[in-house]
Amino acid sequence: MKQVKVLEIGCGKMSKHIMDYVYDLGGTIVGAVDLNPKLIGKDISTIINSGPKNIIIEDVANLDKLLKETKPDIAIIATLSYLNDIKDLIRICISNNVNVITTAEECFDAESSNPPLYKELDILAKSYNVTITGCGYQDIFWGNLITTMASSIHKITKIKGVSSYNVEDYGIALAKAHGAGLTIDEFNKTFASKSAEERKALIKKGSYTASYMWNAASWLAKKMKLTPFKITEQNIATTNTLDLHSDTLNMDIKKGDATGMSAIVTLETEEGITIEAECIGKVYSSDDFDKNEWTIYGEPDTTLIINRPDTVKLTCANIVNRIPDVIKAKPGFVPTCEIGEPTYKIKY
Repeated sequence: MKQVKVLEIGCGKMSKHIMDYVYDLGGTIVGAVDLNPKLIGKDISTIINSGPKNIIIEDVANLDKLLKETKPDIAIIATLSYLNDIKDLIRICISNNVNVITTAEECFDAESSNPPLYKELDILAKSYNVTITGCGYQDIFWGNLITTMASSIHKITKIKGVSSYNVEDYGIALAKAHGAGLTIDEFNKTFASKSAEERKALIKKGSYTASYMWNAASWLAKKMKLTPFKITEQNIATTNTLDLHSDTLNMDIKKGDATGMSAIVTLETEEGITIEAECIGKVYSSDDFDKNEWTIYGEPDTTLIINRPDTVKLTCANIVNRIPDVIKAKPGFVPTCEIGEPTYKIKY
């Protein structure tokens, strides 16, 4: 295929690897934007530690103008986690006939948590013949690895997963989204689990802040062609017995205060298969490390354990490897379970 032209939206911790990987696969960065005044005006080479690229990071307010000037094939949005936070960026990209791939975790299956906005953007993307997709670490380690493993099981009764990651690796927005640094009272007031009625009303309005496993569990059900009839979520603060310093939050988290969150999502299906998925995002102590463990119960029981995955780099590599898939995909707001299996890319 012709050289892929990419525009980077958000030049924080993730973009260092994303932009480097794009160049390594033969693509090119044609523009970059951010809202951090410390980054605006710098060449992207200062982010990826390379020779000069002659691509200056511009203010995100210039996004529409930059898209019109550079005409990229796709924009990578690597900023915040929720669809409501990036909807205007997506709209600008769509109106310029630019495909979108994003690290925003909710976009892995936004239809399940924000159906009004998902539907609006799906219709808009189809009208401009472009594709919106959310992916990253979860595309493989909470998604396709699990469904591949499931394909070797005769009968399944339950899928149970636990994944943990250090919020320090992703930036301040994600750390705050997990309640890191709050007192337990503040955490409980902010992240208290909703009743079924409250949750249903918030989802209908498009104002429910779901945990990342909400979208992952829904994605799994969608790919496995299961029929969900009930989904619940419980949020629990994680703590530590010692004070922990957070560089991302620029503060010391006192012992007993929230270092982050464990969110447990339970999805029940008409087929009798229950998906129970837990994600633990917190400020790590010296003893903590990333881990990913999934067990499929049935005939036979099977467990997959991955210790110390490089979650950040795996997220970035998946985003970059998925770019050709998104460009070729059907138009609309399309989850990765509908754009083909992920594959290793040597070159674009």
